[in-house]
Amino acid sequence: MVLAVVVHAASVQDRDGARLVLAKLLGHFPRLRLLWADGGYAGKLVDWVRDTCGWVLEIVKRSDDVTGFQVLPKRWIVERTFAWLGRYRRLSKDYEATTASGEAWVTIAMIHLMVRRLAPR
Repeated sequence: MVLAVVVHAASVQDRDGARLVLAKLLGHFPRLRLLWADGGYAGKLVDWVRDTCGWVLEIVKRSDDVTGFQVLPKRWIVERTFAWLGRYRRLSKDYEATTASGEAWVTIAMIHLMVRRLAPR
């Protein structure tokens, strides 16, 4: 379940985009305490999350001594969610003219996925 969506220009660094997403979450989920991220989010963002949001940002790193593909804890959840979203035609390519419509289509796709999982077969 996606808690927040922010679509931004490709020129925005992932760490900076993460701040936009996390700021959107702030105050809406009081039970939220722990976040997982990959190595690209390490550095100042970990301190910013702790100081600004009061959450723990745990970096899930790949082991250097392992060669080839390795399933990492918690990171597969994000990759699986991106794969689910990629199955929607409007999200398979960048068709949207505005970031607001891109965010809306991601939200619509996630609502559709969740309703299909809740509905009896």
